Amino acid sequence: MESQSFSYNVKTEIIEKINSRGKADACLMGMLVCCNVLSDREILFLTENKAAADFFVKNVCRILEDDAAVLVSEAERRSGVILYSLTLPDMEQRIYLLDYFGIDESRRLTEEYLPKEKYYPQLAAGIFLACGSVNNPEKKYHMEFVMPTLELCNDFGFLLIENYRIVPKHVERKNTQIMYIKESENIIDMLTLMGASMSSIELMNVKMLKDMRNKINRAVNCDNANIEKTLKAAEKQLADIELIDSTMGLAALPDNLREIAELRYENTDFNLKELGAAMDPPISRSGANHRLQKIAEIADRIRKEKGIE
Repeated sequence: MESQSFSYNVKTEIIEKINSRGKADACLMGMLVCCNVLSDREILFLTENKAAADFFVKNVCRILEDDAAVLVSEAERRSGVILYSLTLPDMEQRIYLLDYFGIDESRRLTEEYLPKEKYYPQLAAGIFLACGSVNNPEKKYHMEFVMPTLELCNDFGFLLIENYRIVPKHVERKNTQIMYIKESENIIDMLTLMGASMSSIELMNVKMLKDMRNKINRAVNCDNANIEKTLKAAEKQLADIELIDSTMGLAALPDNLREIAELRYENTDFNLKELGAAMDPPISRSGANHRLQKIAEIADRIRKEKGIE
């Protein structure tokens, strides 16, 4: 459920910063290239964010000069969250909108139709509004985009690398293309780029507090045998995780193992109980230990296969 989450608040803040027609056009282009269905036969945009739904309707109607151009329907999910379904019933208007942005069913971000470079941040913001999410930084650092095609995933990744030195990673998961960022500094840069400056500051503050807590814990407990044992175990776990990341990639792990691997990577001082408590949903100390043992078995298998001592 995204409602009222950190990710939800990021999207709302992004929209609040769109204050010109040029920015709105670039943002809407990003939303369209990543919307759920895109062709001259059907355009469908689904979102749980009310501000994103209102923005889409307002700006599509502005471009088409028709206040009734977008059909809006709402469905309440079991969680209580409202899903907004936005469609354009008129084929001529769908064709006009696609021509307006130079978008076709390939969804490529071709240089010919890209907005001016100064509007790239709003293009990225629109893509995030359509298919992006970011975790609560209290739990872990992770931002991802569920992209409709590999080509669009590559186009967007190259745009970020070449213009902003933000280097995302890619994995295919359940026949969908996932572009993700897990380094806290890159996520901070991405939030700032898209206009979510307050959310970026919030993440920085969380990171500072976590880093400070880690340093204090290490200083206070350096002579404590249990902490020493935890750190030694964590070192072995980190070595296993880094080996898996550098060979098969953490994204290849099952979701439950990938989550605890990323938590261990970000929280080297956590003991098993704290790691289990940080999971979503939380698990027991023995559950955390069992998952880390599974990771160790995978790493040992890789070492055996590659002849690593």
